[in-house]
Amino acid sequence: MKKLVLIIVILCLLPAFIVFAGGKKEEAVEPAAEAAPAKETVEAAEEVVRELRVTFAWPTYIDPAVGSDFSSSSSFVNLYDTLVYPTPEGGVKPNVAKRWETSADDLTWTFYLRDDVMFHDGTKLTAEDVAFTMDRLVTIGEGYGYMFSDTVTSTEVLDDYTVRFNLSQPYGPFLITLVRLYILNKDLVMANAKAEGTYGDMGDYGKEWLLTNDAGSGPYMVKDMRLEEHLLMEKFDDYWGYFAPNAPDLVKFIGTTEAVTVRTMMSRKELEIADQWQSLEAQKSLANLPGVKIATMSYGTIFSFMMHTRKPPTDDVHFRKALAYALDYQTVIDKIFPGSLIAEGPVAPGYPGHWSGFPKSERNLDKAMAELKQSKYYNNLEDYPVVIHWIAEVPDEEKVALLALSNLSDIGVKAEVVKVPWLSVVEEMGSQDQSPNIVTVFVAPHYPEAGSMLSSRYHSNSAPTWEQNEWLLDPKIDAMIDDAIATSDIDARYEKYADIQMLINDIQPSLHLFEQAQKHPYQAAYVDWPATTGDKIPVMGYDFAANIIQVYPEKK
Repeated sequence: MKKLVLIIVILCLLPAFIVFAGGKKEEAVEPAAEAAPAKETVEAAEEVVRELRVTFAWPTYIDPAVGSDFSSSSSFVNLYDTLVYPTPEGGVKPNVAKRWETSADDLTWTFYLRDDVMFHDGTKLTAEDVAFTMDRLVTIGEGYGYMFSDTVTSTEVLDDYTVRFNLSQPYGPFLITLVRLYILNKDLVMANAKAEGTYGDMGDYGKEWLLTNDAGSGPYMVKDMRLEEHLLMEKFDDYWGYFAPNAPDLVKFIGTTEAVTVRTMMSRKELEIADQWQSLEAQKSLANLPGVKIATMSYGTIFSFMMHTRKPPTDDVHFRKALAYALDYQTVIDKIFPGSLIAEGPVAPGYPGHWSGFPKSERNLDKAMAELKQSKYYNNLEDYPVVIHWIAEVPDEEKVALLALSNLSDIGVKAEVVKVPWLSVVEEMGSQDQSPNIVTVFVAPHYPEAGSMLSSRYHSNSAPTWEQNEWLLDPKIDAMIDDAIATSDIDARYEKYADIQMLINDIQPSLHLFEQAQKHPYQAAYVDWPATTGDKIPVMGYDFAANIIQVYPEKK
């Protein structure tokens, strides 16, 4: 028995003796399963994954030559880089472009690029990519293309890191508009472009591929894009620029504004920032959740009733002015969109180029009736009901539309209120025949100057887009806008902007209701969002650059 015990002991010690004698200690490591970290360690590692989730009205277009709405613009800021970057003061600072210079006649602009910017596929960003991006944007002519299509005549690649833009005429706000030139990886786009398309040798210019993929160099890159559901982005570790210490690893833009869904997600801490389209009641409910606060900010967004100037009865200027005097603006900002300011025209006060003489919108039934009696429709109002379409994803717009229905009845005008999904609104506004008498829409400046709003709202170039249901198609206004934007001298340009706003006031193509106080419920307990502390960038989308937002899941 003693011998048996001795043999067993020797057999047990033999592997260790062999390892020691042979000097191969690493061979004694047990299988990986036994060496795995404890369960507690794994769970701790999972907790440090930082995720930022935000709800938006949908759809979202992540092709920089197509999208221009709020969710699309917020996506571009994360996926792509620009030559210059907007500042809180309303100017720009160097970004991909280290420096730039312009000719004495302001017709050529030369930009000198950084040489350390990498695209998400690991290739370097060069001047050829910048030139390709501008050419593509101008050729497609959608999204933010209107800002360059009539001005940029050609691009030149001077060397790998020097690019030049040639303009047909001086373009006063050209530098600030470049915050909307999101630089694409030329080779990647063309490698995925379909040969068959409407752009000649460029085929479809990569439009189909860019519906669900990115070709950028921004701080985040597409991980998963589902057109009707969400955009999921992941951190680009080789990003050349800045990341806040606790910036999110994953960013998810979710396509819903449905109040119950948003509240459920916020209560479960599955959502960090909610969209600005939550009703007043929904906001109050969200604010009662532990750790949730309401962030209020303004981007010069104007909420308007866009009146079709070529469809009866809103084709009559006196009829339009009668509607303008009939609306109860004070009730709108007191009861439906509190914190907002009654509008003073299409440009928000405080934005460069705003005409301070634009009268504040007011309700005056005596003036409304006086204007209505001058309308050619006064004697047969029953035959011309006003059709008002409001955006289904923004519940409080229904309240405004129903209030308008009541207000218009006070002067004998019939109205029909119709709930329409956003995507359908965009489609119908692309056709002069399909556009209704009135569409209720929020519009923000694309760059911080009056010229942005005047161009996107009233120039003929924007008529078949969601930003203009008025269908002005007025050569005089087009010429005035073009002339103002071509004026390099700032003071002279602002004076011309004022003249345009005076004319807009005279012809009353829109009912300017209020400047929006944009409100976002957010998880203040574990999200550090610079925009909520006054460090705000006055360009739509840029405050949703996730690389400057910090998330602390450990504080949930």
